[in-house]
Amino acid sequence: MNPAELKRAIAALAADEMIHDNMKLGIGTGSTAIELVRRIRERREKGELLNIFPVPTSLQTEIECIRNNIPVFSLNDPAIGGRLDLTIDGADEVDDEWHLIKGGGGALLFEKVVAYFSESYAIMVDSSKLADKLGKKFSVPVEVIPQAIVPVSKKLEEMGAKTVLRTGVAIVGPAITKQGNVIIDCSFARPIEPMETEKAINAIAGVMENGIFTLRVNDLFVGYPDGRIVHNCR
Repeated sequence: MNPAELKRAIAALAADEMIHDNMKLGIGTGSTAIELVRRIRERREKGELLNIFPVPTSLQTEIECIRNNIPVFSLNDPAIGGRLDLTIDGADEVDDEWHLIKGGGGALLFEKVVAYFSESYAIMVDSSKLADKLGKKFSVPVEVIPQAIVPVSKKLEEMGAKTVLRTGVAIVGPAITKQGNVIIDCSFARPIEPMETEKAINAIAGVMENGIFTLRVNDLFVGYPDGRIVHNCR
């Protein structure tokens, strides 16, 4: 099974096992989340999930919902009331304790907001994203106000990080988040302690949020190259 097929299969299983009608649903960002949206469309075409309330975590996901005739809401919408039943998202790295590194798509701030205001949180990954400790495979993204790039970078370097200002693919200059901020990607020479590092980075003035997620993950869907998909829950 190639990577694209595996993502579709993971998203299909997550959608079929986790999403039901009348659900207030947070939908994450990234290629697997896009497949989740498409699976929701398929089920709606069969007469299912006709009364769900999706909250997308990025413009990319919102546009995909609109393309697939799926309604979109915000956390502030009266139909949502500031609380979600479930959020389903992907991750860049998952450790043995199900702590995460997220933010490869640049939507880490709202992804974390949506996750923290959800009753349940499910993550979809392929097995290449698994690691015993965070920081072995992926850098930690840090969303920073543009006026604080230099001082925040210095503080992060004092913590042992090698910092790189993320730049756009099709634009000249830094990548700008939906909130008008920039992202500094931090690589650490050693695996990080998730809870301590998440708090320490967020304590730096000028930091809006970072991509270490230590909130409880309730369900973890892991896809393997041979096509197996394992649904772990706790």
